[in-house]
Amino acid sequence: MGGHEREIRSNKVRAMFATLALEPGQPISHVELADELWSGQPLGNVHNALQAHAARLRKILESPSRGRAAGTVLRTVYNGYVLDIPRESVDGNRFLGLAARGSTSLRHDPYRAIELLESGLRLWRGPALLDAGDGLRCKAAAAMFDERRLTMWEDLVSARLAIGDVRQAAADLRSLVSQHPLHEHLCAQLMIALYRSGRQGEALTLYHRTRRRLDDDLGVQPGLLLQQRYAEILAQDPALTLSGITGSSSMGRIA
Repeated sequence: MGGHEREIRSNKVRAMFATLALEPGQPISHVELADELWSGQPLGNVHNALQAHAARLRKILESPSRGRAAGTVLRTVYNGYVLDIPRESVDGNRFLGLAARGSTSLRHDPYRAIELLESGLRLWRGPALLDAGDGLRCKAAAAMFDERRLTMWEDLVSARLAIGDVRQAAADLRSLVSQHPLHEHLCAQLMIALYRSGRQGEALTLYHRTRRRLDDDLGVQPGLLLQQRYAEILAQDPALTLSGITGSSSMGRIA
């Protein structure tokens, strides 16, 4: 915040900060905070415990070096607290904004999409909401951020394929597929990148390897998208060489 880093050592204070930061400017009630921090575990005096954690958090956020008047960042409201900061000052919100703008730019300006998507992905420093506790809000938010990060990567490699940057797209996709071997959309994108790189055999091998893993691990066959890419590669469909063939769920098939 404000260009300054602050270490929060207490697990509960970190969880409180994360919960409030997920909805900056919005009051979070004592009951909601207690559920998040203690996950339904019995606690003696919840109000006093929250007050203590809020005092510690306020001291961290409003230290003199920040140059702000006391009480302007973490405010006490009726039956709760609110983190009084702009939404764009939270990395998670900046990430989501860049993801949305990058996805929107994908069809008409893939170069701009790459710029936006790369900026959003650079905000990541590790797993989302790490050490934010086991509360349902933070866990759900972490899952949402992780999923959006993956779709952002899909959009990025789609943009790279659209401008003909096959080498970088293939490098990104190899890493992503190694992490998510059952993700059919990523496998389909990598098949396209390999085919355009003159490695038709590798693209077909990837299809068969993915098909076996889907069968062994999930007991299912490849979906229509993966089957379509396989058939197109076998037929050496001219559309596969076009710079804009699909990659992302937000793109569709473009030429």
